[in-house]
Amino acid sequence: MLEAFKLFVTVYEQKSFSRAAALLHLSQPGVSVHVQHIEAELGAKLFHRTPKQVKPTQAGELFYRKAKQILSLYQEAQQEIQQLQGTVSGLLKIGASFTIGEYLLPKLLAEYAARYPSVAAEVTIANTEQINQAVRANELDVGLVEGDVPPSDLHVEPFYKDELVLVAAVDHPLTRLRSVSVDHLHDQVWIFRESGSGTRAYSDRLIRQWELRVAHSYVFSSSQGVKEAVAAGLGIALLSRLIVDKELASGELAVIPMAKQRFSRDFCVLKPAGEPASRALQVFLDRVKTL
Repeated sequence: MLEAFKLFVTVYEQKSFSRAAALLHLSQPGVSVHVQHIEAELGAKLFHRTPKQVKPTQAGELFYRKAKQILSLYQEAQQEIQQLQGTVSGLLKIGASFTIGEYLLPKLLAEYAARYPSVAAEVTIANTEQINQAVRANELDVGLVEGDVPPSDLHVEPFYKDELVLVAAVDHPLTRLRSVSVDHLHDQVWIFRESGSGTRAYSDRLIRQWELRVAHSYVFSSSQGVKEAVAAGLGIALLSRLIVDKELASGELAVIPMAKQRFSRDFCVLKPAGEPASRALQVFLDRVKTL
């Protein structure tokens, strides 16, 4: 019956039999038959089906809430039993902002998986604001984010000091100067991440602090996009050194040599207050704190 709950929840959340079937590696007719069996057992229709959409009925809304509770209780029972046995296993739902998720987390997770092969992990990479919201909604067990986190009921703890650098294409006029002052940054073209990004928040704060005139700006929804735009000569950007280390070493990008200016920020762990929900999460958090 547990698999039936998972199947129903997937259909409900995807609002589609075909998408649910793809996620569950089942055929669409097979998914439909399973839902029909649940409806027959309950004696109630759970979905309104049309060629364009799948919409839950009132009974479907009720069953979804109860099914989620049952699945959550089952997962809690698994975790508590694992803790009693001292084993490190289960599922970790990890969220990470782009810089961390693309440049720091993969190596960390590979080391963790080699040591604890019985732990499965689902990783969501999004901007800081989105990860914060997902942890608060209990969609993720933990979030690793950059930038400022608004006050909430979550536990926030710094775990890594990240260095940022102002970068440009190698032939940009600013890279030819021995020392760049704040005044040199007026009327430059800037390449930004999207709103909600920790890197964008840091850049915006710096521009406000220095009261810079921005000639023009372009916005990209990924750090890779920002990096490629800078390398192509579109403008300058403030990025984590983690992102640009290889390009700086190979000469594809250059650091703008700011006079007496250093940029850094904290990477932080976001998690619900209280003890970690599982032994697997506790061990993961312990490893994160050693970075």
